[in-house]
Amino acid sequence: MDRGIQPCGYLLELSLDWIVERASENVHQLLGESHVTLIDEPLGRFVQSQAIHDLRNLFSRLSATTGIARAYRVRLTDDPDLFDIAFQQRGDRVILEAVPTPAGGLGEELSAVGGLGEGLASESGPDLLEAAARRMRALTAFDRVTLLIGGSKATSSRTGVPFRSGANATLSDDLPLLVSDSAATGVSVFPREDEDSAIATAILRAPSADQKAELAERGFGSTMRIPVALGSEKIGEFRLAHTKPRRPSFEVHAAAELFAQLFAMRLEIDRLKGA
Repeated sequence: MDRGIQPCGYLLELSLDWIVERASENVHQLLGESHVTLIDEPLGRFVQSQAIHDLRNLFSRLSATTGIARAYRVRLTDDPDLFDIAFQQRGDRVILEAVPTPAGGLGEELSAVGGLGEGLASESGPDLLEAAARRMRALTAFDRVTLLIGGSKATSSRTGVPFRSGANATLSDDLPLLVSDSAATGVSVFPREDEDSAIATAILRAPSADQKAELAERGFGSTMRIPVALGSEKIGEFRLAHTKPRRPSFEVHAAAELFAQLFAMRLEIDRLKGA
């Protein structure tokens, strides 16, 4: 069944020419229009012309890749509220997600990635994994970060965090990339479908009932998963957990992904030196 999207965000499923095919049932809070009204209409009918122009230009550079594109502090309508946008192409669909822009300065997390990555240069072996876990926690401010690489594991926790040992490492592998509030009820996507392969890739896909129970049992209010990959091969994952819910930030997620890429390159250099 369609699990929809977490209520902290909004989702639109678009055709490649940006006709709205599906919309989360809370999208009126984003665009001021009912989710029913949007279906089979061009997104440009509901979004300011400059915003749609900028987003489509960004999408044109993303096409034919499997990555996630992001835009920050976007004003979509005449309403003064700003939103951060993430979108990705999956087959003949564009999955567009939006969250309210968090307070604070744009670029703070992304600008910190370079320095944190440089700090890995002097580390090797198990110390490299430990250093990466510590730096990921510093970057994202989550309570606990567990790094899994093959059969190796490194964990960095904030002092006094009441997580049991191994709680991160044994989580389900198919959790959403980002869970803002493990207790929140998901919002359906209209029209509702029994099989929802496109929505399955959404950053803010709502966790299933079993996954919510799993998070609650471990005391996780919010989580984030960041794959570690070399080329197209996934070789591990950072698993982040927090005892309380956290407002979603696409910038923090992007910064964490970038740090994971830098770590993967450093890990490969370390492997080649030891070969």
